[in-house]
Amino acid sequence: MSETPPSLLGLTTYLLSKTGKAARSRLAARLAERDLRLWHMAVLSALVDFGPHVQRELAARLGIDRSDMVKIVDDLAVAGLVDRARDTIDRRRVTVTPTRAGRAMLADLQAEALAVQQELLAPLTSPEQAQLAALLRRVHAHVHEGPEEPRSGR
Repeated sequence: MSETPPSLLGLTTYLLSKTGKAARSRLAARLAERDLRLWHMAVLSALVDFGPHVQRELAARLGIDRSDMVKIVDDLAVAGLVDRARDTIDRRRVTVTPTRAGRAMLADLQAEALAVQQELLAPLTSPEQAQLAALLRRVHAHVHEGPEEPRSGR
């Protein structure tokens, strides 16, 4: 039987990591049933939330290598979930737009993500879940915006 050492249970970073891995694994398994991966969902989310994007800018926004983005967008296009259009002036620019089927798929994927979330957070009450979400958003913002620069004492 594997028992987690109490010293690790005292580390919030350890708990975040292990819980995050469990959440990611469960959601990835549900997406795999549809032949999709987490990056497919991320791309669809960005396109629906922020509107059509030039493929290169979409890669930068999501922090995905440009060559990986080509494969992800190819997968989504073959599945009919996005449309691609080359810029008539600059043929290197490809604009990616979600299709109606892509929007519907994203709604289904979000429902799957919420189901996984409900499974993982079942031990918490609704107010506790809301508090956890608010705290994690703050931590997420801090991590992605970076800590404030140290101020000079002068």
